[in-house]
Amino acid sequence: MHCKETQPSIMPDQSKILLIGPPNVGKSAFFNRFTGMNVSVANYSGTTVDYTAGKLDMGDKSFLLIDVPGTYTLDATNEAERVAVEMLRGKPTGVICVVDANNLESSLYLLLQVLEQGLPVVIALNRFDLAREKGYDIDHARLAKELNVPVIPTVAVTGQGMDRLKENLKETIEKGDIPSLDWGIESDARWEKAETLADRVQKIGTSSLLTRQKLGQWLIQPWPGLLMAFLVLFLVLASVVGIGMGLRRFILLPLFRGAIIPQIIWLVEYMLPAGLWQNILIGEYGFLVKGLEWPFTLVLPYVISFYGALSVLEDSGYLPRLGALLDGLLNRIGLQGSSIIPLLLGFGCGIPGVLATRNLSSPKERIIVSSIICLTVPCISQTGAFISLLAERSIAVFLAVFVVAGIALVISGLILDRRIKGPKLQTLMEIPDLLVPSKEVVFKKVWLRVKHFIMDGALPMMVAVALAALLYETGLMAAWGRLLSPLVTGWLGLPEEAAVPLVLGILRRELTVIPLMEMNLSLLQLFVGAVVALFYVPCVAMIAILAKEFRLHMAFAVLAVTTIISFLAGGIFFRLGSFFLTL
Repeated sequence: MHCKETQPSIMPDQSKILLIGPPNVGKSAFFNRFTGMNVSVANYSGTTVDYTAGKLDMGDKSFLLIDVPGTYTLDATNEAERVAVEMLRGKPTGVICVVDANNLESSLYLLLQVLEQGLPVVIALNRFDLAREKGYDIDHARLAKELNVPVIPTVAVTGQGMDRLKENLKETIEKGDIPSLDWGIESDARWEKAETLADRVQKIGTSSLLTRQKLGQWLIQPWPGLLMAFLVLFLVLASVVGIGMGLRRFILLPLFRGAIIPQIIWLVEYMLPAGLWQNILIGEYGFLVKGLEWPFTLVLPYVISFYGALSVLEDSGYLPRLGALLDGLLNRIGLQGSSIIPLLLGFGCGIPGVLATRNLSSPKERIIVSSIICLTVPCISQTGAFISLLAERSIAVFLAVFVVAGIALVISGLILDRRIKGPKLQTLMEIPDLLVPSKEVVFKKVWLRVKHFIMDGALPMMVAVALAALLYETGLMAAWGRLLSPLVTGWLGLPEEAAVPLVLGILRRELTVIPLMEMNLSLLQLFVGAVVALFYVPCVAMIAILAKEFRLHMAFAVLAVTTIISFLAGGIFFRLGSFFLTL
């Protein structure tokens, strides 16, 4: 997860400490605890690989802590590995190498490569608690003696061992300790050394996690895995809708409509006479009324509930299992099981969903998944708008929109798989241990994502509402509605003012939906409006990220295809609905 927060001061000559280790080993937890989650995110020069950096204080000195992209080796076979190698060659002040106590031998291979760089290194033997529960007895003192490097057992999610790790890092840097090598630099020699070390320092006893391990195996088998997946996804949907509705009805709506907005209206009426500027602020599309109510009472509650559920799925280790379970089905539309992660991230926000495709195994799969996210996956802001627009009127109509989205996902995947050239690669997925999520970590993730929504979602939405208020009060919106009337009223069967969301939706996808709530629409009209919004153009930010990640022509192609499909599908469903209603 990358969240752009306040930027630390990054100077070219600032002393750097690298945090390096395999993917999914808990490096982010180390980074957050050491930096307070005050981070910056950047692309490594000449690549599309992101890294995070933050300030690490140790006594009277400050360092720049860099979270190196997760990598299994330094053999430089992909961009993440090349970036890790380049960062190590940049002669940092020190390195924290995070070793997975549950996969000791493979982690030791990477560690040996890091030690070969001739830098001050300390080792964090992470997930030490889980290794003990699984029956792994690791003699970390002997490992430290064998390598002549400090080895600190840690549990990143709880903070265990962090202070000691920091103290050892400071001491190692001050002394300038460089590990001595007694193994070759060839791959076979490293593997032999890693295997020998693992045998010497690790004993395997009886696991106390048999039940959890058995459950983890069940989750990736067709039976009962598919049934359990259905139940999990149903519970996720129910919790997102139920918790979001509860937050909206009982907390946020009373707060804004009962306390905040009346005070704003009173203040504006007191300070400004009736007229254009008062209407822009508190009128039909009032910037200080709709601009607050729409993002914070219609969308925010579902942002909170969705990211709460997603964080639990992430931290429990269930998402890779879901991907492994659905791999066979996804293969039929040109995707691998690992595609499930960017697709689910897309339900939160399309931008991290597209960025997550960087981890997929082929350019073809990246294009397919990114296109599917743009066309058929509503972001959580848009989903929150769907819930507010439809679920409170008809659950059946709300579910019908997502059935349409599912069918469109399959059809678009089949078409893109046949049209886009490229090999189909075998699925390679790492299945992490099944864990009980940490409440502290889940709350932190949700809080970071809520802050991200407020900065990158709510504020742009408020700007779009301000633009809508200006267009409405100056009469330009009515003129736009008359211009699109043949399409909106004649083809889609919607009132003339429904042309307004088509303008706003270019700025923010959910604004294609929310203004429909202010209109007195039938259930058929609501469904048609929701279908148009589902397939409508991605927001400006999504178009920009597509142009950056791929090429400009792909961004324009997505823009054209989504526009055509949205109006075509909306008109077809309007006519089908009208036909069946007259029977």
